[in-house]
Amino acid sequence: MRSLFPRCAHTLLLPGLTALALLLPTASAVRIPVTPVPGSGYVHAPRRLAARANSTVGVEVENVSNVEYLGNITLNGETFTVILDTGSADLWVAGSVPNSNDLGKTVSLSYAIGTAKGNVNSAKLTFDDYSVDNQAFVLVTDTSTFSSDFATAAYKGLLGLGPNSGSVIYRKLDADDNGGDSALFRIFEESQATSQFITLYLNRLDSTGKSTNQSEFTISEVIPGFEAVQQQQKLTIKDVPTLTDADQHWAVLSDAWGLTGPDGNFVEIGSTVPRVDDDKLVAVIDSGFTYSQVPRDMSDAIYGRVQGAWYDETQELWRVPCAQELSITFHFGGVDFPIHPLDVSTSDITVTQAGTKYCTGTFQPITTAFSLLGEYDIILGMSFLRNAYVLIDFGDFVDNGKDTSDPFVQMLPTTTNTTAHVEFQSARGNSSPTLLPASQQSHSPETAAEIKAHREQKVLKYWPYILVGCLAFVFISTGLCIWACCMRRKRRRAAAAATAAGLAMPTRQTQSDYVALGEQRGLGVAGQKDAMMSSDSVYAGRPSTSSFRPDQEYGGYGYGKH
Repeated sequence: MRSLFPRCAHTLLLPGLTALALLLPTASAVRIPVTPVPGSGYVHAPRRLAARANSTVGVEVENVSNVEYLGNITLNGETFTVILDTGSADLWVAGSVPNSNDLGKTVSLSYAIGTAKGNVNSAKLTFDDYSVDNQAFVLVTDTSTFSSDFATAAYKGLLGLGPNSGSVIYRKLDADDNGGDSALFRIFEESQATSQFITLYLNRLDSTGKSTNQSEFTISEVIPGFEAVQQQQKLTIKDVPTLTDADQHWAVLSDAWGLTGPDGNFVEIGSTVPRVDDDKLVAVIDSGFTYSQVPRDMSDAIYGRVQGAWYDETQELWRVPCAQELSITFHFGGVDFPIHPLDVSTSDITVTQAGTKYCTGTFQPITTAFSLLGEYDIILGMSFLRNAYVLIDFGDFVDNGKDTSDPFVQMLPTTTNTTAHVEFQSARGNSSPTLLPASQQSHSPETAAEIKAHREQKVLKYWPYILVGCLAFVFISTGLCIWACCMRRKRRRAAAAATAAGLAMPTRQTQSDYVALGEQRGLGVAGQKDAMMSSDSVYAGRPSTSSFRPDQEYGGYGYGKH
């Protein structure tokens, strides 16, 4: 899967957060601490992250204003700051990699902010003390299509940590020799680690760019204090249907009616994904999305009853008064995941109208092509992931690994409503107005293209049933036609045989051949018998000229299913 970015022009919706855990030569675990970076801007001068002087494990990962999570990798000794993305599986960098090997394959990786295009190269990929030789990556030479100024961006590449089957590089190269495997798959294959999982914990920066805790990314190790994640319900990846292997994501099923809205009631939104229960939703774990993407009706249910809220049709998102406290809760595996009100709307991007400061709703209406085609319903981006500690087990997705179990996700809630309420009031005040009645809820408008896509989506959702129905109709209709033809032919043969038999019988020429009815009435039983014998004697000894036998069976035409 390719990670898709939200449409807000002011945010670099980047794919992926999980990647830095690259290169593992041994089975030892790797933990990547994440430290916050002050500042409120979204575009920073390019710079490399300095290694922590007092650290012996891991590499520092940078949180840029709650919209990017970056880390360092090296390719043939050259350092690149990259976005970490659980929503895609490819590695690309822009710049110069010394002595890399050009494999002669051109690849285009499409994102909402632009296209990363270049040739597939290979080089030694290094993370901390771990390395993978001949790692395939795209050396991007043209970033002119990017909507942001890539030259001044804080990142110079992207590292995808999604399922290997979604990798464009993997499909472009010979899949049999593992030469195109993604970085993390190479790590698990070569290290032969029995625990093939990653974990992710994201912190939240306050308005001053500070945080009371630090984010971490780990490989094959659980962060101390979060061991309870391994006792959580296993949300099996393979429970979610996909059209092809290339469409495989870190996707899980929600509980029935998977969201409780700000009014405390379930938001009853059904799934658009074929073969999924209508009251459940398919959610993709994608650390590359700054703002989570949800069905339009769900986004409207979150923000549409806020007094003064309005939908920004240009940016395709909701604007709400910053003082409005909104509490929502997702439900997975029988566990509640409260979302911090500071993550339901963000003050990092604001607009001011008539003296009122409006924050941006972080659960945007989803309009990505994959969602409209019924691949998934929700993309759980950073606004969700800051409220859950996530463990992703790769299981038997790793072809040559030691783990043969089904891949799964486990999540542990990290936000409590009581603490979140206090923190929200401390940050934005305690003047949150009450919600409007449900009858006064506002709704965001669907575009014409979206309406058309939803019609097509309904067809796609039920196409297996439509196909089965059409095939059944064809078979039944064909069978009826064959049966009707057989019966018609049988009747014609029977009629022809009967006609032939009738023509072969002699015609009684005289009345004397018959015993008149009136005369028969006057006869006794014996007389009637004698009369009948007299009548039959007309035919006695005459050979039959007809081959027709009334008890003869005529064969029909059989047919079978083809």
